[in-house]
Amino acid sequence: MSSEDRLILVGQIGGAFGVKGEVRISAYTAEPMALMGYSPLLGADGKPVLTLISARPDKAGVVARVKEIATKEEADARRGQKLFVTREALPQPEEDEFYLADLIGLEGRDPADVVLGKVKSVQNFGADDMLEIAPAEGGPTWYLPFTREATPELHIGEGWLRIVRPTEVSDRDEG
Repeated sequence: MSSEDRLILVGQIGGAFGVKGEVRISAYTAEPMALMGYSPLLGADGKPVLTLISARPDKAGVVARVKEIATKEEADARRGQKLFVTREALPQPEEDEFYLADLIGLEGRDPADVVLGKVKSVQNFGADDMLEIAPAEGGPTWYLPFTREATPELHIGEGWLRIVRPTEVSDRDEG
């Protein structure tokens, strides 16, 4: 899958809204109603799973009528289904802006230009974004905070970013 075909998580079905087959969708977009412009939404396999017919804003996203769901029971059966779009479906970011998904696949180079690995994913465990790095030499992945100190340079167009690994606790001088 090329970077343009990469799937971007944009929402998740929360279940039924009412008894007429409307579905509640948690939106992970800056503007929840943008989901209408991305229809049909894709499943994790990249195949269309949800075609929005109409939508209105809700506290967590949107309440929508969709082609594939006609009853409350069908909507509840889809609760938790993640909804995606391809990266190319998203609007182009402004200059000096990017999507976190654009970091996936970039080489991570240390200050001496040694390739330490590639960005496998961007995670957020509740505090800040973390880059999951797959080491160039193989082995288990490790996490790097996505901060200016740990990633001082981004060269997305060239396919790499500068990474500065924090000193491991066991490597610090005891004092």
